[in-house]
Amino acid sequence: MISAADIATAAREAARRALAEDLAEDGDVTGRAFAGDGRGQVVARVAGVLSGHAPFEAAAELVDERLTVAFARADGDAFAAGEAIADVSGPLAAILAVERTGLNFLARLSGIATLTARYVAETAGTKARIAATRKTSPGLRVLEKAAVVHGGGVPHRFGLFDGVMIKDNHIRAAGGVAAAVERVRATLPRSHALEVETESIDEVRAALAAGAEVIMLDNMDLAAVRTAVGIIGGGAVVEVSGGVTLEAVRPLAEAGVDIISVGALTTAAPWIDLSFELE
Repeated sequence: MISAADIATAAREAARRALAEDLAEDGDVTGRAFAGDGRGQVVARVAGVLSGHAPFEAAAELVDERLTVAFARADGDAFAAGEAIADVSGPLAAILAVERTGLNFLARLSGIATLTARYVAETAGTKARIAATRKTSPGLRVLEKAAVVHGGGVPHRFGLFDGVMIKDNHIRAAGGVAAAVERVRATLPRSHALEVETESIDEVRAALAAGAEVIMLDNMDLAAVRTAVGIIGGGAVVEVSGGVTLEAVRPLAEAGVDIISVGALTTAAPWIDLSFELE
């Protein structure tokens, strides 16, 4: 699981990079003309699930420590269209300088949380969990996977370093499932479960025989998924991945799988439409 400290560190670094893109060395050449203090609100134009406290707050602090940000909702909370979800007050020039960067983080991450929540709702009453993949924006993985968690999903493995997954190219390189498992087990830290990606029923049988703890069914149709679940029979955790749409997720969950990993959570989530209204 992603810790609060991980999120805070990633948020500050992401905010620093984003502000450097927007402000560069000259800063806000328009906003510097506006003196005094101000106050504004982030208003949702559509309903959604909130994510992005940390980078928004980090950006505000980096622009001017005198800025105060107060969220009306916690990360993971649902909000309605027309609702004010955050209040920002302090030096007017600083508010104008941070407005777009802060909104970008909130819109992107809340979009991921909102789409994840839709997938989770479709699997209600089943044992299936909705998981993220490694298909994340470079440099934003912690924040995007945290957004999946805020939407009710699970982050899955964070990277190549914290989860063992034998994929199709590993299998090709080794000459087969059994050979790939044997090769990886020779160097595998025993603290990690071994997962094998399979593309056919024959590979499912081979992965099960090789002792895989997790078997991924990659891009299999529903009939093949049902067959594979029956063959595995509780002998391994069953994961499904590959082109999982909202329309397809319920039947997959009802087939008895344990995990449904969805790249679309981070690659296809629409941004939430937010506005910043200065008072």
